[in-house]
Amino acid sequence: MILSVGFFVFRYYYLSTIKIESPEENLGSQVVIHLPDGKEVFTYENYIFEKDGRTYYKGERNTIDLTGGTVTYENWE
Repeated sequence: MILSVGFFVFRYYYLSTIKIESPEENLGSQVVIHLPDGKEVFTYENYIFEKDGRTYYKGERNTIDLTGGTVTYENWE
């Protein structure tokens, strides 16, 4: 009985000491891209890049051409 109580106390202590924290990802400033057709794209600064004079949005699964849009730095919710 003492051995089983000791096992559960050790297990509880061991599980409570493990802390897994993901690193904070710096996404940059919040930006709004106003496209020529009147649409808006809400994203973060680090997802936007320029290549060969064109502006692109590089997301997790897709890349969107945003050439011709104007980038404004705004806080959005």
